Amino acid sequence: MARNLAGASLILALAGCSMIPDYHRPESPVASGWPRGEAYATASNEALVAPPLWQNFFRDPQLRNLIGVALENNRDLRVAALNVEATRALYRIQSADRLPSLSADAAGSRTRTPSDLSGTTQSGITSQYSATLGVAWEVDLFGRVASLQQQALEEYLATEAAQRSVQTSLIASVANTYLLWQADQALLEATQDTLKTYDESLRVTQRSFDVGIASSLELTQARTAVENARSSLARYTRLVAEDRNALALLIGQRIPVLPAERPQLNTDLLAEVPVGLPSDVLLQRPDILQAEYALRGANANIGAARAAFFPSISLTANAGSASSQLSGLFDSGSEYWSFSPSISVPIFNAGRLQANLNYAEVIRDVRVAEYEKAIQIAFSEVADGLAARETYVDQVASQQRLLDASEDYFQIAERRYRSGVDSYLTLLDAQRQLFTARQQLITDRLNQLASEVDLFRALGGGWAGEGDQPE
Repeated sequence: MARNLAGASLILALAGCSMIPDYHRPESPVASGWPRGEAYATASNEALVAPPLWQNFFRDPQLRNLIGVALENNRDLRVAALNVEATRALYRIQSADRLPSLSADAAGSRTRTPSDLSGTTQSGITSQYSATLGVAWEVDLFGRVASLQQQALEEYLATEAAQRSVQTSLIASVANTYLLWQADQALLEATQDTLKTYDESLRVTQRSFDVGIASSLELTQARTAVENARSSLARYTRLVAEDRNALALLIGQRIPVLPAERPQLNTDLLAEVPVGLPSDVLLQRPDILQAEYALRGANANIGAARAAFFPSISLTANAGSASSQLSGLFDSGSEYWSFSPSISVPIFNAGRLQANLNYAEVIRDVRVAEYEKAIQIAFSEVADGLAARETYVDQVASQQRLLDASEDYFQIAERRYRSGVDSYLTLLDAQRQLFTARQQLITDRLNQLASEVDLFRALGGGWAGEGDQPE
């Protein structure tokens, strides 16, 4: 009895062995701090470890409402969530292989044998009934099954990280599309105002032409300006409709009725993303987590490939009752049992196991390269966002001053034209410059806000920590 217990203890101890290589996170291929230079603001000393959640970052209530609807209805996010559920099920399937499987079977048969086969003058009828409880278990001496379970777990975690990556990208896409929609509405309003100015100028020029004051050239120039503005009006009308359609696609339903407000593109729409974050925060970006989980899964697969070189042991046992009569199936003396241990030792497989191990090691190296590239891409995106933050502040301020100067220029040119000091060409140039300056200011403000949203996304904004492991 003591010898049996010792043997069982040895098997259980060996079953805990693992041939998975020790995992070491690859060194980050980027600097520990963000770039410095004229395009970058001086980093703050705030002790922060993560960007704000999206609910705190986006201050516009309409935008928050749209993001909430998108998180509930977007089909890409729904597919990502279903992929998580699918990999969770696969993990549970793989986990079940580590435990013994139990089965209960019942069978019955009646057979008639002809007399010339039974060796008697009469045909024979035989009956057999059985009820069996079976147990089967692969003794995982070298950790093959455990390695496959670990790989399945890492694949599940990678899929869960991919879902959070889709969520972060969706939040940024909704925000950028909403801002583009606001900007195109602002450009549409600016075009409508400009068209009114051009129409008024055309009427004045037409009256001057009718009385012989304005030339045909000035009248043609006025008409050209009006038609250019009408062309822009049609363009921005189309863009507003396309933006609305794109937003409806992202949120997965019709855009809810929003309060009619004049489009506002200012920095109050967004909270400030801290610039003093260390570059290590990128390691919590969902796509980087996904790449690392994929690397861990490839590392675990090496353990399974290594274990395949060693013997595999299976234990199968059956116990039950059998009888020629159904009524005597569970009578005394009808019991039977069987115990069938087996061992399989690989001897010759034409190098298949070695090739499988080599393949697993190469895939692990591929995952290392993908992980490092994911970090490099993330670092580049954040660096671009930090550069855009500081430079767009100066660019928007300069463009605002240019717009103020263009308004002064237009007012002066209009007075001088009305008084006959300057030609209509000067007034037309002032009108065009004012319109262009208004358009460019709206575009610059849009780009500034979009760069803040992209910086928020690049820092992994919107995540709330790693997900739980499946049961």
